[in-house]
Amino acid sequence: MSHAISAEVEEKLSQLRALLAKLPSVVVAYSGGVDSTFVLAVAHEVLGERTLGLTTSSAAVPTRELEEARLLAADMGARHLVVDTDEVSIDAYAQNPTNRCYFCKDNLYRICHAEAESRDIETILDGVNLDDLGDFRPGLDAAREQRVRHPLVEVGMTKKDVREASAHLGLPTWDKPAQPCLASRFPYGTSISRTRLGRIEEAEEQVRALGFREFRVRFTGENAARLEISGAELQRAKEAATHEALVQGIRSAGFADVVLDLRAFRSGRLNEAET
Repeated sequence: MSHAISAEVEEKLSQLRALLAKLPSVVVAYSGGVDSTFVLAVAHEVLGERTLGLTTSSAAVPTRELEEARLLAADMGARHLVVDTDEVSIDAYAQNPTNRCYFCKDNLYRICHAEAESRDIETILDGVNLDDLGDFRPGLDAAREQRVRHPLVEVGMTKKDVREASAHLGLPTWDKPAQPCLASRFPYGTSISRTRLGRIEEAEEQVRALGFREFRVRFTGENAARLEISGAELQRAKEAATHEALVQGIRSAGFADVVLDLRAFRSGRLNEAET
């Protein structure tokens, strides 16, 4: 069902459509998150078959997220390509430095360019919004180096704008919580492996199975993890029976030492000291 939209956001949406209409063809780096889903939906609306959504599949991408991206693209009728990759095989990425995201995005955009070239597609787009420019995002360097355009930035759309416009267009992602890749659960300097990523994914599936929507399971040691829950859900997590179920679920993924963080979840907290 379509939601009302403010005049300001409606104008930005019109500008976005006009911007896209000037492009012969595009590849959208598409994760299934709020921003890239919105860009893919509008690009498909404007350009139709001249739009290709590209998603990479790897150990850092939860299986659930990949399947949701497939379904979303299919529901909107957009062309969609899934390409297998392996960021962990990139030594600089696996070592998990503070600019780890640079190596991930560099890999993603190289794949986008290769697929675009093979299909004679001119432009690569991503879902970076205006708010992202004020955050610590090394991936923006990779985007600049590889000439990836940020259409949401070009028309001045913030995250709030994207959510509002997504609701207006009836996209189910309009209120989806942020879901960065699984590597974001590791403190900088802690090496990343496929096995460790798999354990984090399994632990988060256990939490999600208990009905929680916005949270992170943070890797704090080879057998240790910390669970962060959103403020709206934190009180339920503290209830004795639920707390025990959460701990046991995470332990089943191989983390013997489990701590429930009593502060409300905030994205990026684990690495604030390092950045």
